Amino acid sequence: MKYMTEIQAVITDPEGLEDLYQLSKQANEEAEFRTDLQELFEKTPDNLLLSAWHSRLTRLPLITKPKRTTHWGLAVVLGVITGLLLWAISDFNILFVDTLPYFLLLWAPTATIPCIIFLAVVSKRNYLYAVISSIGLIVACAYVLLITPGLPHLVSQDYLILMLFELPLLCWIGIGVAVMGFRSSDTNRFAFLIKSIEVMITAGVYLIFGMVFGGITLGLFAALGITPSDVIIRLIAAGGFGLIPIMAVATIYDPQVSPEMQDFNQGLSKFIFTLVRLLLPLSILVLLIYILVIPFNFMAPFLNRDLLIVYNVMQFAIIGLLIGATPLRVDDLSIKLQTWLRRGIIAVSILALVISLYALSAVTYRTAMDGITLNRTTIIGWNIINIVILFTLILTQVRKSLTGWHERIQKVFSKATIAYLIWSLFLIVVLPLIFK
Repeated sequence: MKYMTEIQAVITDPEGLEDLYQLSKQANEEAEFRTDLQELFEKTPDNLLLSAWHSRLTRLPLITKPKRTTHWGLAVVLGVITGLLLWAISDFNILFVDTLPYFLLLWAPTATIPCIIFLAVVSKRNYLYAVISSIGLIVACAYVLLITPGLPHLVSQDYLILMLFELPLLCWIGIGVAVMGFRSSDTNRFAFLIKSIEVMITAGVYLIFGMVFGGITLGLFAALGITPSDVIIRLIAAGGFGLIPIMAVATIYDPQVSPEMQDFNQGLSKFIFTLVRLLLPLSILVLLIYILVIPFNFMAPFLNRDLLIVYNVMQFAIIGLLIGATPLRVDDLSIKLQTWLRRGIIAVSILALVISLYALSAVTYRTAMDGITLNRTTIIGWNIINIVILFTLILTQVRKSLTGWHERIQKVFSKATIAYLIWSLFLIVVLPLIFK
């Protein structure tokens, strides 16, 4: 918020605001100026001067951008440390409360904290948020490890399985806080979502190559008649896995600029956006066919628990698809393409909303018949949140024109991250106390 006070001081002075903008460009700090002006605009959208500047900067590409320097040395050092920590807990024969290997439970926080350190050190800012996020993740893990042994056996099993998904989600939110703080603009938050998808895909590519390399290495040992010990095999597997998250972050994300100022115009960003555009019509077709088939097997999710889990996974997949399909900027998109892209997003949202309401009715029915459980509480909560997201997205589009359509969707997903954080904390902290 370097320019926040200065912008507020000239908020009614067009010439003064222009001078301030030119000064920010001379100081190579245009990115900070844009971020602060965008945040003020979102707080006071009726201000004509800020509205004009918002439109101007939206259509004006960022020319001055610091040259990116990737700190591979630091990334490798932190990756090696992460790998050693994961290796220390990689024995799958050592189970937490005789249920779950420590590695499966703690891999995400163990890999996330070095990533947070890397981002803070390279960016040379947000140290306080990095410390808060890291401590928060440590406290969350300690809480899970301390409260689980005191839960009934079946509840502890369900709770630990839930933590396999909730702790990684909390880690992702923790990285967002470390990068942007607690008060960030909608555009910044949405840009972080897009970059997160890129990082995850890159990590998946690294994982594939790592598995191939590991397989070749073990094959060479076997050809020489050498059988590595379990400790060595775990060192290769867990140590290599520890390098993946931070190398993916270092490859894709530039810590020296804000999320909205990242490069989205080439490479993997362009590929993902193009791929998701192609998936939209296919998703519409699949969802439409499924809705048409529902009447012929209407009671299936009401009677089959596994189907409800599939529905929940489908909801998150659709949310991810919609995030990936929404452009950060529309400068390079024709009006025709914007129109059809918007229609595709609306169509997918409507179809997904219908299926989500159907799934919610099924889990509500099972709860009414058999009582509330930890898993049903979790599913109901996520269903409601995702339904609200889809409904709000549809509402913001069908009642307004094409102008600013992508910004309205960005705002919906930006606000949704708050709901995700609150519900995740509830599931980790409060839910086990309810069923204790």
